[in-house]
Amino acid sequence: MSASRRHFLKQTGAVAMGFAGLRSLFGMGALPRPVPVGYGPLQPDPRGVFDLPKGFSYRIISRYGDEMDDGFVVPHRADGMAAFPGPDGQTLLLRNHEVNAGDGIEEGAFGPDGERIARLAAERFYDAGRAGAHPALGGVTTLAYDTQRQETRRQHLSLAGTIRNCAGGPTPWNTWITCEETVLRAGDRWRKDHGYPFEVPATTDPAVAPPVPLTAMGRFNREAVAVDPASGAVYQTEDRHDGLLYRFLPDTPGELERGGRLQALAVGGRPSLDTRNWQDERTVVPGEAMHARWIDVDDVEAPEDDLRYRGFENGAARFARGEGIWMGDEDVFFACTNGGRIRKGQIWRYTPSPHEGTPREADAPGRLELFVEPNDPGLIDNADNLTVAPWGDVIACEDGSGDQYLAGVTPDGEIYKFARNARDGDSELAGATFSPDGTTLFVNVQDAGLTLAITGPWKKD
Repeated sequence: MSASRRHFLKQTGAVAMGFAGLRSLFGMGALPRPVPVGYGPLQPDPRGVFDLPKGFSYRIISRYGDEMDDGFVVPHRADGMAAFPGPDGQTLLLRNHEVNAGDGIEEGAFGPDGERIARLAAERFYDAGRAGAHPALGGVTTLAYDTQRQETRRQHLSLAGTIRNCAGGPTPWNTWITCEETVLRAGDRWRKDHGYPFEVPATTDPAVAPPVPLTAMGRFNREAVAVDPASGAVYQTEDRHDGLLYRFLPDTPGELERGGRLQALAVGGRPSLDTRNWQDERTVVPGEAMHARWIDVDDVEAPEDDLRYRGFENGAARFARGEGIWMGDEDVFFACTNGGRIRKGQIWRYTPSPHEGTPREADAPGRLELFVEPNDPGLIDNADNLTVAPWGDVIACEDGSGDQYLAGVTPDGEIYKFARNARDGDSELAGATFSPDGTTLFVNVQDAGLTLAITGPWKKD
């Protein structure tokens, strides 16, 4: 397709929507499904775990409750992940665990009765809990994987004492930023406030990382982050129906603990834009390019959990449950799980300014675009975590109703189904991420407590 033709289609929303989206956009009657793009129809899995296209296969590489090499066990509710290069060609997979404040002790890394809690020094828990109560059970584990042999080498606990570690994001300096999707305050049950990101090194060293909250990045119901390697800016999503998209500009790029400036995204000429498209007529049309501007946010630890209200009042754009976010070669993609007319999700694209975060940014501002809004659960049903494949497709994990899929979106906006959770029906998929060598896609089946490694005839660059 020519660049001019693609530009025209993007502006009218046709490419971004697909044929089913065109029905939604123009009120047309039923149209036949287009010939699927991607890898072809899914093949039923004889084991009833995960359906994939012909030529692809999966391995279960980790299970909830498995004994790890440090004497702890794999916690439940594996969620966001990222993969890093490790020694001897290994892949280091850092994996969140979305264990909530009210979950039982058996959900954590310390055995069915919490009998292994004493094995970890109290100072290695971010929040050890009040006297007589168990510590916060969320956190991060690290899995070392050999992609040549397709086998797990070792696993260990790498962050402890946090709550509801949902997603996060990798940094260019080989650390994982894990995010607490909660704003619980210190009180009768907890010793410390929650709602912060934490940095965890990607290493085979089995020591649990010091639990240092990155407070300057703000306290809110944070889902995920993405780092621009060119500027060092950290983009952050907020999982609220009326959330914002944030940018953190560190004082020293690569050293987030040293502090910085928190900002919220606004759209030039359209203050306090509601991007959710919940109205009968769209506020934002897919493919529409909008200039971004960034508004400073103060009182970032927000004891009243009001960052999003203050930001919106000051002109920031409002988004419908910002969840997964990932940095591609040049663009940042992020999912808004409840966006769109029927609240089945949107995927957005932000292209940073060549002068991102500097005074010259106003001369060539970053660009925000609604990349896809299908309004058809048969295409994408509430995209959550996402990643960008080595060849440029966005791979999104669904967290909707009914069967849950991995959905792919090509750079032209064409949508396809790549995989289906055949084991747990409506259990969400989470944490999709590719190994550094591009051979293996990892994903979690959350309710089943499984981490999978998928291989097959991937597209090439």
